[in-house]
Amino acid sequence: MAVLDDLAFDPWDPAFVADPYPAYAELRARGRARYYEPTDQWLVAHHADVSALLRDRRLGRTYQHRFTHEEFGRTAPPPEHEPFHTLNDHGMLDLEPPDHTRIRRLVSKAFTPRTVERLKPYVEGLADGLVSALVDAGGGDLLRDVAEPLPVAVIAEMLGIPEADRAPLRPWSADICGMYELNPPQETARRAVRASAEFSDYLRDLIAARRRNPGDDLISGLIAAHDEDDRLTEQEMISTCVLLLNAGHEATVNSTVNGWWALFRNPGQLAALRADHSLIPTAIEELMRYDTPLQLFERWVLDEIEIDGRVIPRGAEIAMLFGSANHDPAVFADPSRLDLTRRDNPHISFSAGIHYCIGAPLARIELAASMRALLEKAPGLRLAAEPRRKPNFVIRGLEGLAVEVG
Repeated sequence: MAVLDDLAFDPWDPAFVADPYPAYAELRARGRARYYEPTDQWLVAHHADVSALLRDRRLGRTYQHRFTHEEFGRTAPPPEHEPFHTLNDHGMLDLEPPDHTRIRRLVSKAFTPRTVERLKPYVEGLADGLVSALVDAGGGDLLRDVAEPLPVAVIAEMLGIPEADRAPLRPWSADICGMYELNPPQETARRAVRASAEFSDYLRDLIAARRRNPGDDLISGLIAAHDEDDRLTEQEMISTCVLLLNAGHEATVNSTVNGWWALFRNPGQLAALRADHSLIPTAIEELMRYDTPLQLFERWVLDEIEIDGRVIPRGAEIAMLFGSANHDPAVFADPSRLDLTRRDNPHISFSAGIHYCIGAPLARIELAASMRALLEKAPGLRLAAEPRRKPNFVIRGLEGLAVEVG
């Protein structure tokens, strides 16, 4: 077993978290699969391997549809973490067919191209309002004032969460997502458990209210599903709503601030974008590739696989490094260079296979709306202070992004 005791890969090192890409290059040069003892995972860093494994049915987001914890050689989570795992394990991201297929089929009705396109004026209106307020104030925190409120409002509107109830959504989401980091500390787990319980209780009451008085929101639509084979349990509805909020805005929030921070560090590219707004679609794809908000995605090995001559046994865990795959020179010419005109850009920031991000079209609309509004209403937008990187590795973002309107 090859142990990474001689590499710069260290997800708890602030210097690595600030810029993991040189370590990724070293990791790719050392082979296609390397065992990492601190997290008991096999790291996969090449684009071709990550892309193939995301589609490989010998891997799964869960193993409990086939094995008990004991049969799989794993230890059950601590009982005190039960609220988090009940919430997490009933969402489609952590389910495999047939449950995944059933839930995704229902939820996908809210994310058809036609449905998402109908949301575009609403999203653009929100973005214009948020950016106008930022301009009127002469600047502010791009994270707090634009990046966060936009996707939260959109998902909350889709779910039918009243505006008066939306303040806790982002804190709940942030606390829950803390559990997706590698080896999270006990305090992180306690916050995630508390947020899971509070969010679940809120949604249980909201679902009950929608049963009594249905609306035209997604929760009412899930309740109204009449095909018995598709009917969701209450827990599946709760978990689905939380997943849509977490996944639907974590990616957009962090893509927005990571992207603008990259633009400020590449003034030539920012100037080109300001001069030609038709670059927005390719710019969004390139910024997501360049500094992806999700650096790592985990899968369990359900049936033994082989990578580059290494046999990885059933019961092992694979850590697919999206950030590394998106900088693989075998796929991307000059990957460390930000190129907003890049056309051949098969990044995997939205994953692939059956777990491809269902909200990707909506995320693109949100990113385009905020970028266009900032380019048009704040053409002289500039950095006001050097940002601080969040200490997280798996979900990559900034603590804030202070800007001024020139």
